[in-house]
Amino acid sequence: MISADDFLGAARRRGLGFYTGVPCSFLTPLINRVISDSDTRYVGATSEGEAVAIAAGAWLAGEGSVVMCQNSGLGNTINPLTSLNWPFRIPTLMVVTWRGQPGLKDEPQHELMGEATAQFLTDARVEHGLFPTRAEDVEPALDAALARMGETHLPYAFIMEKGAVGSEALDEAPRPPAAPGEIIDLSTGAARPKRYEALERVLAGISDETAVIATTGFCGRELFTLADRPQHLYQVGSMGGASAMALGVALNTERPVVVLDGDGAALMKLGNMATIGAQRPGNLVHILLDNGLHESTGGQATVSAGVDFAAIAVACGYRKAIRADGLAGFETGLAQCLATPGPNLLHVRLSAGAMDNLGRPTITPVEVAQRFRAFVTGARTAVA
Repeated sequence: MISADDFLGAARRRGLGFYTGVPCSFLTPLINRVISDSDTRYVGATSEGEAVAIAAGAWLAGEGSVVMCQNSGLGNTINPLTSLNWPFRIPTLMVVTWRGQPGLKDEPQHELMGEATAQFLTDARVEHGLFPTRAEDVEPALDAALARMGETHLPYAFIMEKGAVGSEALDEAPRPPAAPGEIIDLSTGAARPKRYEALERVLAGISDETAVIATTGFCGRELFTLADRPQHLYQVGSMGGASAMALGVALNTERPVVVLDGDGAALMKLGNMATIGAQRPGNLVHILLDNGLHESTGGQATVSAGVDFAAIAVACGYRKAIRADGLAGFETGLAQCLATPGPNLLHVRLSAGAMDNLGRPTITPVEVAQRFRAFVTGARTAVA
């Protein structure tokens, strides 16, 4: 058994100071100490997949990140691990508990995953080893993990057995309720614009210092077609993860951060909005481009027509949420969101239809991630 500080101190000396995840009883000492330690930051996520996306955003902002979760939540991480970390080559250290470890009496829901944990990680191309349980093993284990992450540019997981870390008290102040946010309705019944027309207004309205993350599907492809710039990240796969990535970036940079989200993606990970509202990054603007469709997969309807995203955002802690329909209202709403501290949401109802002859980004996700990270951190060249 080790103390939490044995691990956290060694990790901090190696540049790992940003933690996110979902609790497990095996993780209690480590999470308690991370929360209690002023030298580390912990973002509690609503799902394990959200945590992986938040950590990816932190890495894109130059921060070493750690995801902590129960192995029962590995299923929630498979999508971002395989369609975010893998194509973009984003390394993240993971601490995954081993509930249901063979030979250990545990609850029945952990039995199958206990047997399959290592195989799940292997299939997701996540190299792994046992979490160190002796103080003298911590630094060599971390060095080996970070070395592999440096070579593969992919996540590495420590599998934590029961009782690996000694107990720690929790020193956490109650989170005060957020001040009531403001809802502004700029809808006028005007003709709904197409997505690319809204994107043109975004490009005209933001500063050159703004980092932009575009959700998967037609959104990122249209943004690339309109203007390919180092400050753009075109998400591929990991649907629903764009706003969590943007949160990870926004918490680790002073730059303005804009996330271009879709209605289907936002609905898939509504918990992201709760986490964003709780963290309240003042530099984050969440633009929700809502055409009511899964357009890139054939135009199937989403359920967004019956959803009040502005009310949800304010209920989650966003400072401002603006509804718009026409381009004039969208431009006005964008200017207001950019001019006041966030997080702010701009929800615009769109008409269907993509740009004619729409292609795909001609640069690889790895190149996109490296140049985006260089932009956010101000580096001359990206650090893989």
